[in-house]
Amino acid sequence: MDRRTFITASGVSLGTLALGSVATATEATDRFLVDRSSLRDEDRVDIVHELEPVDLLVVRSSENELEGQGAEFAPDVRLETDGYRPARRRGLESTATDDEDLSDYQWDKANQGIPEAHDHTRGEGTRVAIIDSGIASGHPDLEGQVNLELSENFADDEYGVGEPYGGTHGTHVAGIVGASDDGTRVVGSAPGTELVDLRVFAANPASADRAELPPAHLGDAFQSSVLAALVYAAEIGCDAANLSLGWTWRMRSEGAGELWGKAHQRVGTYARRQGTLHTHASGNWGESIQFNQDETDSSETAGGITTSSTGPIGFDPETGEYDAPPYTPSTYTTHGVGAIDLAAPGGQGGDNDYDNVLNAIAIPEFGEDGEYLGAEYGYDWLAGTSMAAPQVAGAVALVKSVDERANANQVRTTLERTASVPDEYERKYYGRGYLDTLAAVEDAAGPGRS
Repeated sequence: MDRRTFITASGVSLGTLALGSVATATEATDRFLVDRSSLRDEDRVDIVHELEPVDLLVVRSSENELEGQGAEFAPDVRLETDGYRPARRRGLESTATDDEDLSDYQWDKANQGIPEAHDHTRGEGTRVAIIDSGIASGHPDLEGQVNLELSENFADDEYGVGEPYGGTHGTHVAGIVGASDDGTRVVGSAPGTELVDLRVFAANPASADRAELPPAHLGDAFQSSVLAALVYAAEIGCDAANLSLGWTWRMRSEGAGELWGKAHQRVGTYARRQGTLHTHASGNWGESIQFNQDETDSSETAGGITTSSTGPIGFDPETGEYDAPPYTPSTYTTHGVGAIDLAAPGGQGGDNDYDNVLNAIAIPEFGEDGEYLGAEYGYDWLAGTSMAAPQVAGAVALVKSVDERANANQVRTTLERTASVPDEYERKYYGRGYLDTLAAVEDAAGPGRS
């Protein structure tokens, strides 16, 4: 099968949403994170998000009002993606209506032993939240995979859920976790899991008449919305919550940084106690955060499984061979001993499309008046730690499915115990090791189980 029958070759997009690579951050002047116990009169503020289990609020108010109440608060942080310009993007030749089997291009699933893992489970009985830009629930490989009743919009708009309102990124991430397995097109690690669309990136309809922006744009997001979505994911019993996004900020300062630090700790602790494992992209900076004394990565304080990226070099889908194996560290991946928990397939991001991760995409279209006109469905190769994190989320679903009594810490232990660091590379790229999904599933299943 010639891939050019469904995708025009013109490059690959680097698909992470890490602050410092494709985004900037600004402090909001009228939106704040507040320690609820310190706020004397909630009726005097406009509550945006209520994070009741962790005693936090997100409110619209003024600094004077909050100071007058003696509240402990911090300005919310807006992650501004400026339309999310990928390094390069490819155009689609056709929609995702053909029935080609694209599994030969999915080196990530073959390497992780996903077909063999499906002999044990496909992730039935589990639930995974995708905290991202929205899932195209009508995509042929995601139709029926998304629980729209539980899905929620945490973004600062009124567009709803179940569509790629905030950009194509969330659809690709969702496909890596749970694209359906019908013998055609692509497959996810856990096609039997239930996906939940928790959109935190706003729609960006203004880009519809801006020719310089690709249609795979992303809107902006608030840092507090990410925390609110993670709390909600834990409340509804998600086994994993994937965040293919991140940021760093100064945690050793007093005031705002201190409150954000406490907020992340509270949310992370609550999620784990509820049985929700938070899988988190480490970032695409290509630098070490091991010796970062002044800033702290969001995944560290949230207690998530921080995931670095790997990928093959010179992969040939016709032969299944490559010049360097899939566990080769990606050139762009953020790394560091003590900062990374696991490594997983995210692609190399280079000129060879096949070295990157193929899965579903959906490009949204908006009218000049902001009306959502639908999406163009297709498939694309993307690369980034954004693509690595959902590999781990899918593995969480598979392990939990075969060992439903396991709590979040036990699932994490299984993933880490069955991972290993390749002899020829340094631990700084891998943490506890390179993800081995099949080994983790077999370990969780135990002798005599299927």
